[in-house]
Amino acid sequence: MPEYEQFDPEKHRRDTPQSVFGPVVKVDKHEGGKIHVITLNRPHRLNSIGDGLGEALYDAFAAFRDDPEARVAILTGAGRAFCAGADLIATSEARQAGAGAQRRTAGPVKNIVPLSEGMNLWKPTIAAINGFAIAGGFMYAMQCDIRVMAQSARVGIAEARWNMGGAGWMVPITRQIGLGSALELTLWGDTQYDAERCYQIGWAQRVVPDEQLLDTAMDYAQRAMYMAPRAVRNMKQALYRGYYMEPLVGQAFGSAIEQNLAGMQDSVEGPTAFSEKRRPNFIDA
Repeated sequence: MPEYEQFDPEKHRRDTPQSVFGPVVKVDKHEGGKIHVITLNRPHRLNSIGDGLGEALYDAFAAFRDDPEARVAILTGAGRAFCAGADLIATSEARQAGAGAQRRTAGPVKNIVPLSEGMNLWKPTIAAINGFAIAGGFMYAMQCDIRVMAQSARVGIAEARWNMGGAGWMVPITRQIGLGSALELTLWGDTQYDAERCYQIGWAQRVVPDEQLLDTAMDYAQRAMYMAPRAVRNMKQALYRGYYMEPLVGQAFGSAIEQNLAGMQDSVEGPTAFSEKRRPNFIDA
């Protein structure tokens, strides 16, 4: 087997990002727009979901999905928390204002859950979890493909403590952490897992010192930039949707998706780069 150059993040310049600022969600674009760092930006409320944060987050992911230059996204939180879930102070005020506010007849128009299937988003996403990811914060983190956690981070699902809804978004948790852990987190809403526990059950792929969190997530993102975009999307879609399929149906589904590789320039470039012992230069989105 030929030896390929090891990925070395130090060789990649941490360029000054192109920034797009909003009141509750910030997007920084790195590496010529290929990496989008999406930051939940309500630190004074531990990035809790309020003031239009959910809708702004939808817009940020939609822009990432539709940007032909974008390859990978990182989701993180400003300040000392990833996301503390629903803004219960605002929820309390709204519900005390009238009984009608206690029930929603329809969900929000803009909702990132489920992120991949619901938004048809098949580019890689990374959650860089700093501090607390509670309830809706857990919900946001579980939408991402992989999770990197700071050592100080903690997660929980507190809906049962405060009689909050959430059964709809909780359904996929069992495929990520198993039924027993999912029940412990949801039925006992005072349960919290630290980063090491999340790693042990396979929910987090890396646990790192707090000061290394974003660098580690960025290293994942930079490595992803050199993968073949169409192949990555095919495999992500096959794994997400095929999870619920009977094996032969899933095999047929995955094979059908990959027909889109035929005739692509990247399908020539990949094997050629392998034979020439160099990194591929993929151009097909």
